[in-house]
Amino acid sequence: MQNNKIFILLPDGIGLRNFAYSDFQAIGLQENFDVVYWNNTPFDLTKLGFKEIKIQNSKSHPLTEIYKNARKQIELNLNIRRTRETVYDTYRFPFSYATIAKAVKSGTTELLSFTHSSSFGLKCIRKKIKQEERKTLYYHQSLETLQKEQPDMVFCTNQRPMTAIAPLLAAQDLGIPTVTFIFSWDNLPKATMVIETDYYFVWSDLMKKQLLFYYPYIEEEQVFVTGTPQFESHFEKSKLLSRDVFFEQNNLDADKKYICYSGDDVTTCPDDPKYLEDVAIAIRELNKKGDALGIIFRRCPVDFSDRYNKVLDDYRDVITPIAPIWSKIGEGWNTVLPTHADIDLQMNTIAHTELVVNLGSSMVFDYAAHDKACAFINYDVKNKTLKNWSVKKIYNYVHFRSMPNKETVLWINSPDAIASIIEKGITTNHLVLENAQKWFEIINQHPPQDASRRIWQGIKTIISKE
Repeated sequence: MQNNKIFILLPDGIGLRNFAYSDFQAIGLQENFDVVYWNNTPFDLTKLGFKEIKIQNSKSHPLTEIYKNARKQIELNLNIRRTRETVYDTYRFPFSYATIAKAVKSGTTELLSFTHSSSFGLKCIRKKIKQEERKTLYYHQSLETLQKEQPDMVFCTNQRPMTAIAPLLAAQDLGIPTVTFIFSWDNLPKATMVIETDYYFVWSDLMKKQLLFYYPYIEEEQVFVTGTPQFESHFEKSKLLSRDVFFEQNNLDADKKYICYSGDDVTTCPDDPKYLEDVAIAIRELNKKGDALGIIFRRCPVDFSDRYNKVLDDYRDVITPIAPIWSKIGEGWNTVLPTHADIDLQMNTIAHTELVVNLGSSMVFDYAAHDKACAFINYDVKNKTLKNWSVKKIYNYVHFRSMPNKETVLWINSPDAIASIIEKGITTNHLVLENAQKWFEIINQHPPQDASRRIWQGIKTIISKE
């Protein structure tokens, strides 16, 4: 008998923003679901009033990482054959041979990738991952938890972590339906799928097409288009601070208008400090002409480096850093976790800035939700940090092909163009705003504020079928 108990599997902190810090849980309760978080993060969700079961031992099999890495390489190989495009090579990370252990892992991964680069070979690798994970203590403890709790579904918040494989396998072996949410707009072309579930929730019709294209073993009826809760907060107007309060809290000059410079991580944009400096120089030029402008610098939440320090010091007259409120609990990028407070901070930063400048990030959609423009940096600096890096590589990624046309963002093609582009963005270019909204609608099911409700409707549909 169904008890409407839904396990929300949090294999890592990536899903906290979408599924713990949104209205997702509250909507589930309104729909008479018993919502239980199967929590593999260090966060205590009981402090939010949530039911949770802590995962105590999430150790994967030692061979799983090798098979997982081989799977990614094989999928990228198959994508190249299928499309005859080499763009998929740009999604690979270099193998490391720095230590004996790393050399063994890298060598084995490369060998498996070479010997299994076919649909049949990929199927064998997928099967090996499941075989190894079923041998782990983690898998057997997951079985015990599920047998005791008897949920009607396990919903995984992210398709990427190895730590999700064992509990989802345990659920499937017990006949419990499983679902995963595709986390980000660029994930599918990158071959980031680590888990396999009975159903998949995606952002848009476009993402559904991509999922079916890149993973031919998935059937159309397994895919639900829901949108993402990622943008819902932008429509919660009650959480907006007044301009006076926001400016006072963040030591901003009430006589200035601000643009936001949204930073990237060091891998995506190794020259980000130089781009920030170029924007600061342009703002100084505009202020000399009589404007009163400033920059709010919001760094990438997973970048705790000191690489911006000199620029922030040299241009303190125009740059005010407002750091994301994320919690760092380890050294890896996936151990830097969002907080509830940062959602409100980001929304208010957008509300009280005129436009955003960055290198190809999804902040374009956050600003589109507020009817504000985005300017994409589109030039290489003279003395690049890495000779083989270029903005051309970034904008050649598959997910940018979804842009309706070139006039969807403002393009900064040289440092000399920054000042005029900022002026254009502040005065509001209606064509750019319209196209940005069209892009937002292509990327994410609309209305965006109803994503959580659509997810729960999908869950309800699946449970009634099962």
